[in-house]
Amino acid sequence: MAMNVGSPGGDQDVMVEMNTTPLIDVMLVLLVMLIITIPIQTHAVKLNMPNPNAKPPTIPPVVHTLAVDFDGSITWDGQAVPNMRDLDSRFLQVAQQGDNQDEIHVSPNRLAKYDTVAKVLADASHIGVKKIGFTGEEQYIQ
Repeated sequence: MAMNVGSPGGDQDVMVEMNTTPLIDVMLVLLVMLIITIPIQTHAVKLNMPNPNAKPPTIPPVVHTLAVDFDGSITWDGQAVPNMRDLDSRFLQVAQQGDNQDEIHVSPNRLAKYDTVAKVLADASHIGVKKIGFTGEEQYIQ
């Protein structure tokens, strides 16, 4: 870096150049902040929400209760499900009903692993079950 100290003869020139280094520093900081915050703003969870003007069904649907316990055991309407293949076959029976599917109310235990509940929901979604809801949320409110 050089400094303009003037000539020995007393002729002093005024420096007319603007120092752009602070401007570039500020712009780089703003660019980095923009790059960091953009992925957070675009994160979204896709939900299939019901039509707000949908007419209620004339016949109430059959409701199946699917409970996930803290140890990973799964029960369907109070009966233990021995493995995921058996659960998938029950999901397939519900999915084959078309638009008039039975409702499945998932009731996970407060201490149930997220992984187990997520696998159950993913299997139901892949098979084609559309009417899934959660019950028992009051155990999480404290």
